[in-house]
Amino acid sequence: MVNKIRSCVLISGNGSNLRSLIKSSRDYNFPIKIQLIISNNPNAKGLRFAKQYSIPYKFFPSDNKEKFERNSLFEIKKRKIKFLCLAGFMKILSKNFIKTFGYKIVNIHPSLLPKYKGLNTHKRVLKSREKYSGCTVHLVTPKLDSGKIILQKKTLIDKNETENSLKTKILKQEHKLYPQSIISVFK
Repeated sequence: MVNKIRSCVLISGNGSNLRSLIKSSRDYNFPIKIQLIISNNPNAKGLRFAKQYSIPYKFFPSDNKEKFERNSLFEIKKRKIKFLCLAGFMKILSKNFIKTFGYKIVNIHPSLLPKYKGLNTHKRVLKSREKYSGCTVHLVTPKLDSGKIILQKKTLIDKNETENSLKTKILKQEHKLYPQSIISVFK
């Protein structure tokens, strides 16, 4: 695929999904090329992947949401970005940001949506004694974790599962599911 879609990834933390997307984007046939990484956390460990893979990155504090979004949109438009991926980005984008961007935005969430939207998903899943959990890639809309589901991956919860073991298990699934989902978006 010669004409890759110019893309940006928004992160807040460790960047393991970012790393998975970067590695996938290096494949000739993968539909996106990551042109920019934006973080709302100056200490996000994921920024090391931006440096490691020589991808331009920006940090904007998100304590002022309007300013964060304005600065982000400026950089996104300047680089002619047409696709956004949220990868462990721990802020909710405003309706105005989503509308102004005008293209597809996708997110990965560590539960089988529509169940367990929002934060502390693994804790809530275990407390509810679910038999399965998993992860979901979905389109971003102004309503939290409610956009059209692109793909999901289900995983069995073991009897002795802890929050940490479930998080680790699902994160491994996320690293496979996110790139597969992006491929399916552009088929």
